[in-house]
Amino acid sequence: MAKKIVIVESPTKVKTINKILGSSYKVMSSMGHLIDLPKSTLGVDIENNFEPKFIVVRSKSKYLTKLKKDTKTAKEIYVATDPDREGEAIGWNLKNHIGEGKKVFRVTFQEITKEAVLKAFKNPREFDAKKIDAQIGRRILDRIVGYKISPLLWKKVGSRLSAGRVQSVALKLIVDREREIEDFDPKEYWSVLVDLEKEGYKDLLEASLDKIKGDKFELNSKEETDKVIADFKDKKFEVSNISQRDVKRKPTAPLITSTLQQEAFNKLRFNSNKTMMIAQQLYEGIDLGDGETIGLITYMRTDSVNISNEAVERVRQFIKSQYGDQYLPDTPNKYKSKKSAQEAHEAIRPTDVMRKPQDVRNYLDDDQYKLYNVIWNRFVSSQMVPAVYEYKRMEIDAGDYQFAASGSSLKFDGYLTLEREDKEEEKIVDFSHYVKGDVLKLKEVKPTQHFTKPPPRFSDASLVKALEEDGIGRPSTYASIILTLVLRNYIIRNKGYLAPTELGILICDLLVEYFSKIMDEGFTAKMEENLDLVEEGKLEYPKLLQEFYTPFKEQLDHAEATIVKTPNYIDKFCPEANCGKQLVVKWGRRGKFISCSGFPDCTYSEPFTTGIKCPSGKGELILRKSKKGMRFYGCSNYPRCNFMVKELPKEDAMQSLECPLAGVRKIQTAEE
Repeated sequence: MAKKIVIVESPTKVKTINKILGSSYKVMSSMGHLIDLPKSTLGVDIENNFEPKFIVVRSKSKYLTKLKKDTKTAKEIYVATDPDREGEAIGWNLKNHIGEGKKVFRVTFQEITKEAVLKAFKNPREFDAKKIDAQIGRRILDRIVGYKISPLLWKKVGSRLSAGRVQSVALKLIVDREREIEDFDPKEYWSVLVDLEKEGYKDLLEASLDKIKGDKFELNSKEETDKVIADFKDKKFEVSNISQRDVKRKPTAPLITSTLQQEAFNKLRFNSNKTMMIAQQLYEGIDLGDGETIGLITYMRTDSVNISNEAVERVRQFIKSQYGDQYLPDTPNKYKSKKSAQEAHEAIRPTDVMRKPQDVRNYLDDDQYKLYNVIWNRFVSSQMVPAVYEYKRMEIDAGDYQFAASGSSLKFDGYLTLEREDKEEEKIVDFSHYVKGDVLKLKEVKPTQHFTKPPPRFSDASLVKALEEDGIGRPSTYASIILTLVLRNYIIRNKGYLAPTELGILICDLLVEYFSKIMDEGFTAKMEENLDLVEEGKLEYPKLLQEFYTPFKEQLDHAEATIVKTPNYIDKFCPEANCGKQLVVKWGRRGKFISCSGFPDCTYSEPFTTGIKCPSGKGELILRKSKKGMRFYGCSNYPRCNFMVKELPKEDAMQSLECPLAGVRKIQTAEE
């Protein structure tokens, strides 16, 4: 009897799901996308209602051939690709190639556990045409932008450069922030603290100047500050009010894709790509040592904070048994997803809350354990009661000037019992020796000068947060957006923060000048909303594409007619025999390089150097990039000299650096 065939995307899932389903099923992997738009052409018939031309991906044709062979005698095929738009489209394309004459079912599950998988197979469904249309619409939209704009970049800037619809808007955010930092003008301001003493009580009370004549104020210079100090110095300091109240701090929602990436960066310093790679491993299955391979977390590409009733009930039982009734709210905590969230999905949570991080520690590597711990803690804490702080405040009047002293202490830890590292720093104060009407003696005045600071560069976490708040991109795209910009050499990571390269700024400025609509955050967010309408069946994707393409074509035609490449000549000439033409600076995927202006007749090129000599004395340092997108400076005499350094040292420090040419150790590579 022919086995029932199950097709998943990732080969990692095969082993886990095979064990769950048993010998009557054969689980196979599609290895991701097997069917896609062609690489060499646009692959979209714009004149024919934006009809896409999907073909078998050449590099993966062998996988499709094997799938056809292995499914030839099967009467039933179950497509179990990921439960999002992309997974739906991957499965649909496969059905059209291997499903003829067979029963093809769609099954989805949010977690790879025995209970969830078996339940999904008992309740197969038809493919969701609306989801497929939304994914096809997105794919065509991105293809049109990329394939129509990229040739203009080649014409204006350099060969092999490319632009993406969503990535370009993310690049603009990074470039705009960099310019904010460069243009920032620090403003001076002052704060004033005073030490006060109550007669008969040895400890001093530190208070800050809070208001002047009942209003908030600004002190913008030493002269202003000295004038205020001189005015209140001789005043009577009298306690006007002492208050105390409890302040509740509520737990936050369980993690979704964007907040997972933010938490992983803030707590673990993981970049977005690393976070999603590890989350994928936890989702697809971990060998727990007794022959059981099981997914430890639910699907990690989600923008919904929903939790299944079963999971809520189980975590409430866990909290009650492990921590006691005082940590359990009377009714489950509810959280609201943003408007565009796919409500059929769940938040990211452990598949079994009873599987505590320490229980599986021996089966996880360090990074897997750290991320699982973050996910587990956030899920459990999200269903606990608030923490309670005792907040105390004392107000002191001195004529027209009001001073304040305050502090807080944790009265009941609530959900913070699991997240103490996130707890606000306590400032415990004792006001028991003071009463309203007490007169205090001024012992010391402590004015402090400050300067406003520029906004920080984006990190992976803060960029993802900005993209989400602006409605740009979707959960499955955040990590790839950042990675793509790094690999294209449009941005670099510097100590965990993102900065645009010279090439990135050049590309961004060009796109803003000629394609202002595409680079507008509001317009991009609106396109995401329209794609959601396609999934909801309220909009046909060809209509969406036509509304986009008409104004886009006008901008495209204007750019093609206007953009002229101006050679960036340098004061050097081609050394090739019978050439001698002037050299120019060009841009490529790896950055700047120097080329003969006679190209393509003359193909001479050389690296664009920094002008700083390598310690070997045989070459100059040039900017290079590793396969992982890390930038470093290396000798132009590579591979004979493999000197590498992350950052350019000051010229006077170059003398102390040692070179591998002399048989000395390598200095510092980009991967170290």
